[in-house]
Amino acid sequence: MATKKVTVTIPEDLLDEIRADAAERGLSAYVAEALRFKRDRDRLRELVDWLQEEHGSVTEDEHAAALDELDGLDAEHERRRTTGKHDAGEAA
Repeated sequence: MATKKVTVTIPEDLLDEIRADAAERGLSAYVAEALRFKRDRDRLRELVDWLQEEHGSVTEDEHAAALDELDGLDAEHERRRTTGKHDAGEAA
């Protein structure tokens, strides 16, 4: 895959955190992955907008249920990150 070198400006404290997280895979790979993730989220947001135009907006109850589920996922992610442990048989 062809690559191109670019220059970006990143807050120093964020760069320090990213470098620590990027470790072996390197800063460029980490940033490329983050940009792909952001692009995918933007596309997903566009899909959600299209679906809402066609099927109507998400209700408050549906929105609250989704936020509750995300809170649970965030808590599980933090637990795994801090303990470094995955329970046998759990989905990643």
